[in-house]
Amino acid sequence: MKPTLLVLAAGMGSRYGGLKQMDPMGPSGETVLDYSVFDAIRAGFGKVVFIIREDFAEAFKSSVGARFAGKIEVDYAFQKLDDLPEGFTIPEGRTKPWGTAHAVRAARHVVSGPFAVINADDFYGADAYQVIARWFASDTGEAGKDHYSMVGYPLKNTLSEHGSVNRGICQTDALGLLTDVEEVVDIARDEDGIVRGTALDGSRREIADVCPVSMNFWGFTEKFFEQIEEHFTAFLTEKGGEQKSECYIPTVVDDFIRQERADCRVLDTTSSWFGVTYPDDKPHVVESIAKLVAAGDYPSPLG
Repeated sequence: MKPTLLVLAAGMGSRYGGLKQMDPMGPSGETVLDYSVFDAIRAGFGKVVFIIREDFAEAFKSSVGARFAGKIEVDYAFQKLDDLPEGFTIPEGRTKPWGTAHAVRAARHVVSGPFAVINADDFYGADAYQVIARWFASDTGEAGKDHYSMVGYPLKNTLSEHGSVNRGICQTDALGLLTDVEEVVDIARDEDGIVRGTALDGSRREIADVCPVSMNFWGFTEKFFEQIEEHFTAFLTEKGGEQKSECYIPTVVDDFIRQERADCRVLDTTSSWFGVTYPDDKPHVVESIAKLVAAGDYPSPLG
């Protein structure tokens, strides 16, 4: 079965101030999302599902989804605040979405088989899609466990020249399986050329620039929806009355790894990740994509 690409796009309306303001990044006006879907098709994905908010569904379908008609099967799922397990209700005053795990959960009725998860506004690179597609087609690993994967980017390929970034620094075992993800903030290359960041305990420390980091590019089997349901139900029981608490994909993954019910293989990629963390990052992204086009990695226009 061909894998599905699940695109987290529910925040696009607020981040861009309107879908019409999706920035062109390619030489023929392509958006980052155009390249993501193009790379997924080349890697053998058979379907793309966009997780969006219901209030901008028609605008999204006409201005974004329509771009891929005839190229790949397209479907949609809505992240809705009141889409909760039976017995739970929205706490009074809550307006904030429930997080990325809740967003993935929204696709449970439209995804069957293996699927990858990406952010809508990040450029992941062709090799990243190829390596996760090969993982889907491979022997999944130890029996008795569920198997996940995550594309791990060398930290140096995700830094910004225009300010510090926050990253999940990944630790792996001898088999390349994820053992820990540490959130480190304010990561930047200092004047002495060394990359440093601040751990959550406030300590400032050096980080090897080849350390793998998570950029929210995950590979899952359909079983993951059951695990989200289990974890999200426990999350709501503990924190469902809070106004801003969120349930994140890495937390679900970490929970099941620690219970020894799943493993997560960190997949190395030669691709560089591009994102517009700061307004001044856009020229770098545009230039980087132009170089990939010039090198023959992408046609222009994408077609």
